[in-house]
Amino acid sequence: MYASLTTFPGDLVAEVDAMQRQLGQLLGSGDWPSSIRASVRGTFPAVNMGTTEEAVEIYAFAPGLDTSKLEVTVDKGLLIISGERKSDMPAPSDKVTAYVQERFEGGFKRVVGLPEEVESSRIEATYRDGILRIVVPKREAVKPRRIEVKGLEKLEHKH
Repeated sequence: MYASLTTFPGDLVAEVDAMQRQLGQLLGSGDWPSSIRASVRGTFPAVNMGTTEEAVEIYAFAPGLDTSKLEVTVDKGLLIISGERKSDMPAPSDKVTAYVQERFEGGFKRVVGLPEEVESSRIEATYRDGILRIVVPKREAVKPRRIEVKGLEKLEHKH
């Protein structure tokens, strides 16, 4: 066999990596959501959402927020978390240079769709240790409930 047909010029791994980056730029981001409710990687704040028998619970991971600049609202079945996070980094100068800055800073807005069975008028939100916890109670009509079964001497038919 000819050597040029059995070897690939250059580094194959580097070539595949470059093609993947180019494809990501062409299609937007290569970080696709993991589910229909999920969002792309890097979205701030990151959110976990789950349900119990009593409520839907949302946990937004947002360290370094000033609660006076944090706002939680509900509009037409959408939960909206917005606010601003200031930078802890010193301003660039001739004595300070930032080489890497991965932590998000600035204004943000995150919108999460709520299920229909929630009672959005009774939402509670608390912020502690960088975690915003939002509890949205379920309506009483949709909560599981136990039905009492009564014993009868004989079966009665209503006509």
